[in-house]
Amino acid sequence: MQSVELGGARAGAVAVATAIWLISVALGPAHGQAINLGGRGWFAAEGGFTSDRTTNQLEFEVRAGFASDYIYRGTTLSDHKPAVGVAIEATFAQLYGGVAVASVKLPTQPAAEITINGGVRQKIGDIDFDLRATYFHYPGEIPVGATTDIDYWEAGVRADKRITESIRVAAGFAYSPNVSNTGAWSKYAAAGLGYDLPSSLLPPDIGVSFTGGAGYSWFGNQSQELGGFALPAYLNWQAGVTFTRKVFNLDLRYYDTNLSKGNCFVLTGDPNAHPGGSIDPVTNPEGLASNWCSATVVAKFWFALN
Repeated sequence: MQSVELGGARAGAVAVATAIWLISVALGPAHGQAINLGGRGWFAAEGGFTSDRTTNQLEFEVRAGFASDYIYRGTTLSDHKPAVGVAIEATFAQLYGGVAVASVKLPTQPAAEITINGGVRQKIGDIDFDLRATYFHYPGEIPVGATTDIDYWEAGVRADKRITESIRVAAGFAYSPNVSNTGAWSKYAAAGLGYDLPSSLLPPDIGVSFTGGAGYSWFGNQSQELGGFALPAYLNWQAGVTFTRKVFNLDLRYYDTNLSKGNCFVLTGDPNAHPGGSIDPVTNPEGLASNWCSATVVAKFWFALN
């Protein structure tokens, strides 16, 4: 990083650098809340769209809600402020496509995050697979240094398996050839575990699921205009509980990462960063620090209609 402005530009361009849209594949107490693998879209991460479509009939699902913070893989996309979102998905047999809109607060100041995705969900044996391609669009951005926009696309795959009636496991992987339009590739791998409280222990129409997971992100080198170096690889983890009653869902979850406050600034480009981080002559010569990757507890509420 040659200056504070350039550092903010290249880091701001990757405020959403490792975004993975691995939307969950189960909803409601009958199936349990899907395991969070770092899914893109704050209300989709803990409970995604239905996957058990068996008829060749066009179906729709809509969900909307709000959260005390928009967190993905341990980093905030809303400056630790509340966020709102809405999504719609169309499904025909195993094929699906959808659009989601969420409020964000990023260094390039986009009006919103618009996610367009499509793919196929297929059960092979006793494993549910989800293969998708996703495009992320951030309208109304204000250029920051060499960065004019952070739109990009990625591909991802996810697999879910039920071990017992109450225990589930999941794993996923995603790749972008040009994450956040920085010139760098990104890779993300994650795994998680879920436990559904038996319905016999709960009142009618109530579901309770405990889920947790961890993921690892790593990157190629950015373009020379953005510094030419790789962003810091890091580990994130989360755990929480989701309560479901019919179409309503409430999730309480803890998020954290192993990023230092200095590397958090390099990754996110937090415009409110302050001195106090470790000085690096290439990535962070000013030694700026950010709390955008610190431990956070988030409450989310959403409803789903189909």
